[in-house]
Amino acid sequence: MEKSYVILLNGPSSAGKSTLARAIRATLDRPFWHIASDQFVEAGMLPPRRPHPPEFTWKEQRPRFFAAFHRCLPAILSAGNSLIVDHVIEFQEWMDELVDLLAPYDVFFVGVRCPLEELERRERERGDRAIGEARDHLAVVHSFGSYDFEVDSAAHSAEENAAQIIAAWRRRARPSAFERMRRAQG
Repeated sequence: MEKSYVILLNGPSSAGKSTLARAIRATLDRPFWHIASDQFVEAGMLPPRRPHPPEFTWKEQRPRFFAAFHRCLPAILSAGNSLIVDHVIEFQEWMDELVDLLAPYDVFFVGVRCPLEELERRERERGDRAIGEARDHLAVVHSFGSYDFEVDSAAHSAEENAAQIIAAWRRRARPSAFERMRRAQG
């Protein structure tokens, strides 16, 4: 079985992670799946919200949803697939969980940065995000560990950033960001 690789893109909503993931996949010389929590939501996997008992609220479902999303990743990888994961890591607990779950795999951790003004402009143009979500994410998303590489989605096109990421991935140093975080956890 081929070795499985992970390119984990972390950044706020509207930073351009999905566009970047597609550009990376189009450029790589090996197959990578693209997976994002948004895909699970858009596929209708969550139970519909209900205003009457028993209520199903996002606040109630969210912890289990992300625990399940995180646990899907090693299942896909263990079948010999490689992944580009598009994520908004909002809590230290999520980071710790990902470091543990992905320990057997070669993870290249990429920070996707974008200035607040551009995030807010994109958020308004998209129309499918709650206004203020990107601002909330930006306040926390880059605070849970160091990266192997970082890009600025406002300064460069997705194709330019994809080329930079792939070049950095090919020459990546050891220990990786995930290996360093795993060691720090003890």
